[in-house]
Amino acid sequence: MKVILTEDVKSLGIAGDILDVADGYARNFLIPKKLVVPANKGNLARVEQIKTARANREEKRKKTLSVLAEKIEGFSVDISVQVGEDDRVFGAVTTQMIADALRAKGFNIERKTIQLEEPIKQLGVYNVEIKLHADVRPQVRVWVVSA
Repeated sequence: MKVILTEDVKSLGIAGDILDVADGYARNFLIPKKLVVPANKGNLARVEQIKTARANREEKRKKTLSVLAEKIEGFSVDISVQVGEDDRVFGAVTTQMIADALRAKGFNIERKTIQLEEPIKQLGVYNVEIKLHADVRPQVRVWVVSA
């Protein structure tokens, strides 16, 4: 049965996709939960509306994140850690620690968006990328200092 997704479904696709699924799966699960509609002439016109609305939402979200990226680009935060002999850090600086330091400065950044190539295990200055959007990736400077 040909159907059109009305919402994003993790295992199937994104809203507006036209799929061919089993009849029983469509009738018994997808249609009652209003996740899909049958692919007919009227609903195909609706697909364009869904895609346009999604594109507008995505563009608005990207603009909002770009403004945040301009504010956070080049910003620096200090993270105090305990050190042992030879200035070796106990443990490592995690993305959660960086997110907490940014939150203390007024930026609500999720730890999942912070991209660390490898764990930070030494004192120093590090440039850390934050992936807000596929096209919006500002960098912040993280100063790891001894407590």
